[in-house]
Amino acid sequence: MSDVKYSKEHEWLKLDGDIATIGITKHATEMLGDIVFAELPEKGSSVEKDGTAGVVESTKAASDVYTPISGEVVDANQSIVDDPSKINADPEGDAWFFKLKIKDKNELDTLMNKEEYDKFAKESAQ
Repeated sequence: MSDVKYSKEHEWLKLDGDIATIGITKHATEMLGDIVFAELPEKGSSVEKDGTAGVVESTKAASDVYTPISGEVVDANQSIVDDPSKINADPEGDAWFFKLKIKDKNELDTLMNKEEYDKFAKESAQ
């Protein structure tokens, strides 16, 4: 899937026109362990590239969720707030976190493709 990009903070972003769906990677869920809590940005709020956009807590740790690009939150996935275990089950699918209306598509150029991310994740885990 070439329309998926990745950040060094272990978020993924899937593009659909000028809307980006954002979540955390499978690698992130493996590092965190069983996720027990998720907090998402409010619909209508603005987020800036590399800014905090939410929180996940696991049985091991709490971690901020960052936004890999700037934009306006147009949707948030309430189902993962209601049942955070969905994040471990399908982190790069149905357990997306929020959707943004992209402010500046040039910011996408700073993100990695799947191959680059896999290499980065493998190296950062060592």
